[in-house]
This record gives sequence, C-alpha cells and structure tokens, in this order.
Amino acid sequence: MFRDSPCRRVPFAHTYSIIAIDRDAAEMGAAVQSHWFSVGSIVPWARAGAGVVVTQSFAEPSYGPLGLDMLEEGMSPQDAISALTSRDKGRELRQVAIMDVNGEVAAYTGSGCIPEAGDIQGNGFSVQANMMLRPTVPAAMAEAFENEEGRLAERLLAALMAAEKEGGDIRGRQSASLMVVRASSTGMSWKDQLVDLRVDDSAEPLNELSRLLRVHRAYEQMSEGDCALARGDYREAMGAYSIAQELYPENAEMPFWTAVNLANSGRVTDSLPLFSRAFQQHEGWRIMVARLAEKGRITVNDADMGRIVSLGQPPSEQCRSDGPAGSPLSL
Repeated sequence: MFRDSPCRRVPFAHTYSIIAIDRDAAEMGAAVQSHWFSVGSIVPWARAGAGVVVTQSFAEPSYGPLGLDMLEEGMSPQDAISALTSRDKGRELRQVAIMDVNGEVAAYTGSGCIPEAGDIQGNGFSVQANMMLRPTVPAAMAEAFENEEGRLAERLLAALMAAEKEGGDIRGRQSASLMVVRASSTGMSWKDQLVDLRVDDSAEPLNELSRLLRVHRAYEQMSEGDCALARGDYREAMGAYSIAQELYPENAEMPFWTAVNLANSGRVTDSLPLFSRAFQQHEGWRIMVARLAEKGRITVNDADMGRIVSLGQPPSEQCRSDGPAGSPLSL
C-alpha cells in the first residue's frame, strides 16, 4: 500500500496541528503551522459527512484521503489509524490524528518522530506536534482551544498562536493553513467548505493567516448583507455591510458593492458616500459603474447615474462625463 523507493519523496511536514469540532455550529476543521513550504497542501484533510485528518512528521499524504474514506465507510477513528499504520512500513515515522463527524478522536505518534513530539485529546479535539522546541506545546494548544470563545476557525487559530508562544517548531515558521467544513454534507462540496485558507511561504505565517481569516469574515458579512437586502431587510443589510467595512477598511470592494446594492434598492442618496470612498481609493471604480450599468447590473435613472459618476470630480470633468448626448455613461 505504501511502497517506499529511493525516488519516493516523503514530505517533511514536521509541525503542530489541531483538529476539532463545534457540535453546536455543526462545523469541524483543522489548523496547522510548520517550518515547511505549503504545509496546507500536505497535512490537513477534511470532508463534510466524513471527518477530519491530519498527517504529519515524515508525512504519508495518502493517510488523508484514505482515512476520510474509511470514516465514510463507518470505521472509527482508532480503527482507521490502526488500518493505515498496520500497512505502512514507515509507521514509526508518522504522526496522524483522525476525527469523525461525532467528534470522536484518535491519534498516533510514532516512536521515530523527532522530539519534542506528542499528542493530547480532549472533548471533540486533538492536538499533535513533533519537532517542537519544548514538550509543553500540545498542552498549551489544548488549553488555548478550550478557553477561547467564538467560532471554530478562531478557536483553531488561537491554538496555533498558543503553540507559537510556547516556542513552536524548533526550526521556526514558514507556512500555515486553516480549514473548516460542515459536519453534515449537503451533497454540494462547494457549500460544505466553509473556510479554506493557506499561507504557503511567509516569515510570519500565523499573522498572515489571522489577517486572511479577518478578510474571510468581511466577505462573509458582505454575503449576509446581500441576502438581507434581497429579503428587503435594510437594517440587517446595513449592519452586515458596516461590519464588513470595519473588518476590511483598506479594500474598496466593501464600500463599492454596498453602494451598488443600495443604489439598486432605490437608496441612491445613501449610496453616494460609499461610491465616493471607493472612487477615492481607485479611479477604476468610477469606470466600473458605467460598465455595470451597460450590462444592467446598476439600475438607476440617468440623473442618479450622473450624481454617482460625478462624485469628487471638478465641474469641468462632470460636464465631460455627461457626454454630448447628456448620458452619464459616456466615460
């Protein structure tokens, strides 16, 4: 099953990781950091309706998909680990943890893993680490995860931060990954993947992963706002849009698309400050307005279009924007 040969490359994913479930939210996931390039392409595996696997140390990547298949077939996490390692001549070099959709967890740390190495299991989670500076890393991760409040992704990230504070990987830092899926499958994998973030090469991968999670939450709020506006709930929509802009103020996407949705909902006056903010960040957004209108994605009258595209322009430019036929689309 695991055929070793001189040319077979085994990823050196020496690392610390966590797998966990949030039963109330029906979410499960994994997070990992390593001084190895693109650890997210090697270590963490998650599948809605099946479970979560991390495979590390002298990693055997096939443990990921094969372990998930075994869970789907009804194996327990412990039985899946036993099946995987029993057929692997390099098992003493492996470190693996598996969790099913009920939060049952099991882990294995081979005797050949580089110290400091170990794993700890708790209620609905497992932390595991190898090649750590200190043996206290797993305990620090477990404590941080259990004490952190909030959503699962943020709690997973807190565990990684705690590991790093405890000394982390003896070699330093390079890459990190965070993924969260639904515990129960919808049958649509693109909807089951809730968070999928990777930092493949960075001097400060956890700081970058934290930033990416913040950006991810901002875009989530934009989607929540869109849905609320479609229901006609203006107050809820504006609340979500405001949170998105607070989370990611440096990106003009947030004010611009909020403005578009407001304008299309007949709230052109409310949209003007947001259009203006986007135009100030990049002039291309002003051109985008006209192009969206050409395709029917902005549905305001000519007078309101003129108010939008002339924002922040001197009078001479405003006249030129209107064009010879008086159309605000003549950009």
